[in-house]
Amino acid sequence: MMKLSELINEAGISVSLQAKDKKGIIEELIDLLANSTGSVKDKEAVLKAVWDREELMSTGIGQGVGIPHAKTNSVDRLYAVFGKSEAGVNFAALDSKPVHLFFLLVAPEDQSGPHVKALARISRLLKQSYFRQALLDAKKSEEILAIIREEELKSA
Repeated sequence: MMKLSELINEAGISVSLQAKDKKGIIEELIDLLANSTGSVKDKEAVLKAVWDREELMSTGIGQGVGIPHAKTNSVDRLYAVFGKSEAGVNFAALDSKPVHLFFLLVAPEDQSGPHVKALARISRLLKQSYFRQALLDAKKSEEILAIIREEELKSA
C-alpha cells in the first residue's frame, strides 16, 4: 500500500503558507517542492502543469482541503508536499469555503498509477474530520509528519 509519509519529508512541509490567493499558494507549494527535493528540473513547467490542471477543475475538494496536482516530466518520480494556511484561501473549493490544508502532488507524465493511488490515499485520509483537525492544530512540520504516519498505521 502506498504511504503518503514516504512521499513527504519534513522539509516538504510548511505550517505557515503566506500567499493570499490560489496562484500564490500553488507557487509557494512548488517552491517548497523544489527546495525540499532538489529534483525539480523546471519550476515554470511544473507551475504551468499544475495551473493547467487547476483550470480544468478546481482541486479544492471541500472541507478546507486542496490537492493541486499534475503530471510533468520536470520531476523524476512522484513527489508530495504539504502546506497549511492559517488564514485560509479562496481556492474555488466545491463547498465554496476557504482552503487551509494543501497537498501538492507532482509525478512524471508516464506514471499515472502511483499518481492516482496517492490522490486516492490523500482523499481517504482527509475524509476523517479528526485527521483534518489534527493537521490544522499542528504547529511544526515534524508534528504533521507524525500525524500522517499515525493515521496511516491505523488504516494499514
